[in-house]
Amino acid sequence: MARTAMIERTGGPEVIQWVDVELPPPGPGQLQVRHVAIGLNFIDTYHRSGLYPVALPSGLGSEAAGVVEAVGEGVAGFAVGDRVATFGPGLGAYASARNASAEIWFKIPDTLSFELAAAVMLKGCTAEYLIERCARVQAGMTVLVHAAAGGTGQLLVQWLKHLGAQVIGTVGSPEKAERARALGADHVIEYRNEDIATRVRAITGGEGVPVVLDGVGMATWEASLKSAARRGLIVSFGNASGPVTDVDLGTLSQHGSLFVTRPTAFHYYLTPEERAAGVARVFDLVMRGVLKVEIGQRYALKDAAEAHRAIAAGETMGATLLMP
Repeated sequence: MARTAMIERTGGPEVIQWVDVELPPPGPGQLQVRHVAIGLNFIDTYHRSGLYPVALPSGLGSEAAGVVEAVGEGVAGFAVGDRVATFGPGLGAYASARNASAEIWFKIPDTLSFELAAAVMLKGCTAEYLIERCARVQAGMTVLVHAAAGGTGQLLVQWLKHLGAQVIGTVGSPEKAERARALGADHVIEYRNEDIATRVRAITGGEGVPVVLDGVGMATWEASLKSAARRGLIVSFGNASGPVTDVDLGTLSQHGSLFVTRPTAFHYYLTPEERAAGVARVFDLVMRGVLKVEIGQRYALKDAAEAHRAIAAGETMGATLLMP
């Protein structure tokens, strides 16, 4: 028997329902995995709210780590007892156990805990593709990271410093500012107390930054425009405050012939080779201590609705886990 989250309609956290299901043996090409830790990500709230449409009824969550309990016909490379983790695609991670395609699972190194794997898979792979393959950040570049103390933001800051970039981070509280500095941010802007773009221009001698990594969306869009250097790149990869809409392309010209991209992880993690290489890179940096993963809070799986409320309200710091 497995307990799993389902939504039959989109809306607030209250639409999350729990059902008990009898899991059949895994089908051809599938693994049956008992979850030990489940990662909560902001994208989960988009699926729940309808911002990112899903076919209903639907499960929730894409990131989890656990133990293989059964192997379906035709699956090679996995055995019962293997420690595995996934970051999707496909929903259904909010469950105590499930059957899912073997293609989405990766073996966890023996020295990596289930909790760390569940906390870093999606956020770490997001940091990898944003920095190394989307923005192509090089040593010496200055990068503005919004929400620098969040789960993804913390990894972005550390990854950028590892590459030799200068990091300007924005945060919402003194506590989060302290955390961003501890992770290596060279400058931290508390956006409730000072204007982001004014401070960025002051830090950069009026030039602005060549790269902005913006997972906040609507609330930071104007600040991102005003902070970018001439011919700079704004990478808008999230909608924590709501989506950026009705963008006038002439605005990009007015702010210095800017480039803007709205990437999606699985366009960069499309092929098996891309996925394997990216995950290996993330696990390597975690095990070498380059990326320190902060698990800021843990919720019981049954309290996923409360976890959704907390992350949407900006009350979380670092990664959030759901524990079956």
